[in-house]
Amino acid sequence: MRFTSALKTVAIGFALTASSVAFAQGGGGGGGGAEEMKKAETAAKAEQNAKSLGAQLTPQLPPATIPADPQNIWDLDLSSGGRVRIQLRPDIAPNHVERIKELTRQGFYNGLKFHRVIPGFMAQGGDPKGDGTGGSTLPDLKAEFNPMPHLRGTLSMARAQSEDSANSQFFIVLLPRMQLDKKYTVFGRVIEGMQYVDAIHEGEPPADPTVILQASIESDGKPPVLAPPPPPPAPEPAALPSKKPAAPAKNPAPKKK
Repeated sequence: MRFTSALKTVAIGFALTASSVAFAQGGGGGGGGAEEMKKAETAAKAEQNAKSLGAQLTPQLPPATIPADPQNIWDLDLSSGGRVRIQLRPDIAPNHVERIKELTRQGFYNGLKFHRVIPGFMAQGGDPKGDGTGGSTLPDLKAEFNPMPHLRGTLSMARAQSEDSANSQFFIVLLPRMQLDKKYTVFGRVIEGMQYVDAIHEGEPPADPTVILQASIESDGKPPVLAPPPPPPAPEPAALPSKKPAAPAKNPAPKKK
């Protein structure tokens, strides 16, 4: 009887041990279940890493618009009719925005002409020489290319062949030109007064170029400068009465004899 009880105890213990091993191995035999679990964990980690890497490689596009801030609004009073308000974007091109603010507060842009204006393309200004070869005395800027597109009203920086040659010249896009994207630094966009940009006189250079009467940062509170009205046409000189030559005296009729 004691022997039978002992056998039962050994059998129960063996069964518990076997059950415990089977649970740890996932019910498989020969260790195959553990390998499958390990592979599944590895695959899950790989998928998680891939998602994380993909998120890092996906470019984070800047917002299309930002709240209007007077400290980042560039006002251009043009001789073509009025004030153009431009939202500057220090979030995408901080160094270019800082350059524009610095030159503006120096009065650099006041009186400069739009020297290159191509219909359906862009209006370019900011050159003190007026021929596209000039700039400020400040050093050239390192490019700050960004994903913002060259749409109608986009403000972008002109440059020479070198990507890091922008200085003071800028251009305003008249119609979308996506081929310029990521080749020129976008740093703002017109938010008001585009009709005055459309009215900038065309030409390379224009025969009668449009002038920046005043450039200012809106937070500085400078009132608009308007172009003086054109002088009234000169009055036509009064027509002088024409002097008709006196008619020759008629010969008296001969006297009858």
